[in-house]
Amino acid sequence: MVLRNAVHKDLYADSVALMKVAARLAEPPGIETVSLVMGTPANRDVLARSGLLTDLGQDAGPNDLLVAVRGEPDAVDHALAVVVDTLSGPGEDAPSAGAGTGTDTGPPVRSLAGAPAGASLALISTPGPYAAAEAFKALRLGMHAFVFSDHVPVEQEVLLKREAARRGLLVMGPDCGTAVISGIPLGFANEVRRGRVGLVGASGTGLQQVSSLLHSMGAGVSHVIGTGSRDVSVEVGGLTMRAGLDALAADPTTEVIVLVSKPPAPQVAEQLLDHAGALGKPVVACFLGTDGCSPAPARVTPAPTLFEAARSAAALAVGGALPPGEELPKVPAPAPPRHLLRALYAGGTFAHEAAWLLGPVLGDLTRTAPPPVPGSAPRLPDRHLVLDLGDDAFTAGRPHPMIDPTVRTEYLRAALADPRSAAVVLDVVIGHGAAADPAAALAGALAEAPADAPPVIAFVVGTDDDPQGLTAQRRILRDAGAYVVDSSTTAARTCAELLASCGDLALTPVGSRIGETA
Repeated sequence: MVLRNAVHKDLYADSVALMKVAARLAEPPGIETVSLVMGTPANRDVLARSGLLTDLGQDAGPNDLLVAVRGEPDAVDHALAVVVDTLSGPGEDAPSAGAGTGTDTGPPVRSLAGAPAGASLALISTPGPYAAAEAFKALRLGMHAFVFSDHVPVEQEVLLKREAARRGLLVMGPDCGTAVISGIPLGFANEVRRGRVGLVGASGTGLQQVSSLLHSMGAGVSHVIGTGSRDVSVEVGGLTMRAGLDALAADPTTEVIVLVSKPPAPQVAEQLLDHAGALGKPVVACFLGTDGCSPAPARVTPAPTLFEAARSAAALAVGGALPPGEELPKVPAPAPPRHLLRALYAGGTFAHEAAWLLGPVLGDLTRTAPPPVPGSAPRLPDRHLVLDLGDDAFTAGRPHPMIDPTVRTEYLRAALADPRSAAVVLDVVIGHGAAADPAAALAGALAEAPADAPPVIAFVVGTDDDPQGLTAQRRILRDAGAYVVDSSTTAARTCAELLASCGDLALTPVGSRIGETA
């Protein structure tokens, strides 16, 4: 194995395009790791800590494309030789907005000053240290800003959002991965039918799950407004979530509003709920990890899980009774010594929901595992495991698992081979920005599993209008032997029922949190 870097001077591409190209270059035999990043100090530090930076890479500047490849010499040389051609191939340098809309966007816009007259939104995916300056330019030009970039100082985020509020505009982000504005998907998003439900949230995959479930329940979506993960912190104070609520309240096509977030800071949650209650439209509030024991304001419906958020919003939008609850599959209980959960998520929100729901049931649960060592199988803890494989610990120098399944496939093989594993959980997120066929890579690992492997419970987030197709992805997983359920919430409930019959858990009742989702 060899490690080599290449530096392409003054060659920029956004992070989604770079992740997709890295995943494609990592496919051929002989390649172990591929990373494509802009040569900012922060990115060089990530590569150095991942053991992927050479002396040549140290000289990369913020405007340079830095490529790191580890593998067999001939395969590495070929990957480095075709980087630029692959990056400029069909679709790879296209903007993340409007993917799949079939519209002719014309020549690429190279600066905000060159934006066409009447442009109302700018998608910003520059390295973090430069993103705030570009977002301020967008605001001064009268455009809303979708800021995909991360590593933006929180002080700059607050200044941006205050300036946006002064101008009556929205700043979605920084670190905003998902939005759908007037039917146009931004970042990682799904093709959902237009309708009366507007969503605003600090959770990208949570927004994708709820909007896709609304689609499956016969409801539709007006807009999906992402805020960035820090928006509901004390420092930021929910500035974009509040602005998003106001925008949806003023939108004549929106009749029902859904809030989605991991737990906000307590005082921010209280302020947001009070604000929601004064809008004059029904609001469903899903702050994952909170029991919703405090009385909610009038016209605000608390929802403890993502499924319940979609179900309540669909009932309000379509009218009539709640859509049917979820049906749990009959999964045979594994025999001892199998007793441990292995939940391997690409979406961090799903890991958070599962840990909150299953913690009271399973007791000894961990959210961490050692990152894989090249050439070695991952080590799994002797405890129940709920893992977010999109966390920085697992994506340093690698594409996100929604784009490149390599790291998760390694953990899946380890979980299937572990005689302690009683159940494995997988999410598959499809839509714009995601891998072309994410279920296929997981199905390959399932096909290699030993005959006595533990049951695999999987769910797919998306719709049949997505490029990958919901039905097709579910079929691939079922054909590979997985039990496919409708949502992240159903997957957690299924695990609760299954694991309650294993070992000592036979004496542990299913907790009230699980019961709330029934």
